[in-house]
Amino acid sequence: MRNDDRPPDTPATQFLHKHGIAHSNHLYPYEEHGGTKVSSRTLNVAEHSVVKTLVMEDENKQPLLVLMHGDHKVSTKELARQFGAKKIAPCTADDAHRHTGYLVGGCSPFGTKKPLPICMEKSILDLSLIYINGGQRGYLVGVHPHDILRVLQPKIVECRLA
Repeated sequence: MRNDDRPPDTPATQFLHKHGIAHSNHLYPYEEHGGTKVSSRTLNVAEHSVVKTLVMEDENKQPLLVLMHGDHKVSTKELARQFGAKKIAPCTADDAHRHTGYLVGGCSPFGTKKPLPICMEKSILDLSLIYINGGQRGYLVGVHPHDILRVLQPKIVECRLA
């Protein structure tokens, strides 16, 4: 972990503690544009079980979070259809920070600056444990996906591309 052996204290970890969500802490050396390939390799876990938190927006510039397997891309066309929007696209890094309070590469669905709608890829629920950002670059938390379902109540979608 860090020199003092304590996990980071972030809005995400505060949210997890507040809601009684058991989690493990996993720090790794962050690499700019390294993505889930770097974190999964460093932590020696399958990239499929590393879940990225993507900040997107609809045609009205309304933000939403999308939880997707690290080894898959999002079909924004299919996501828009299932979410009931005309169009969904990634937002800018500045907008992502403004909406979530997190820097891109450190976005977590937990403890966002303001409540945001969340979509979660259905197949994530098939995993027994996932690794998702803990609120800062280079820090993942291991959680059970059904805890996300219970606490965040995301809309379940099927929008993954290989």
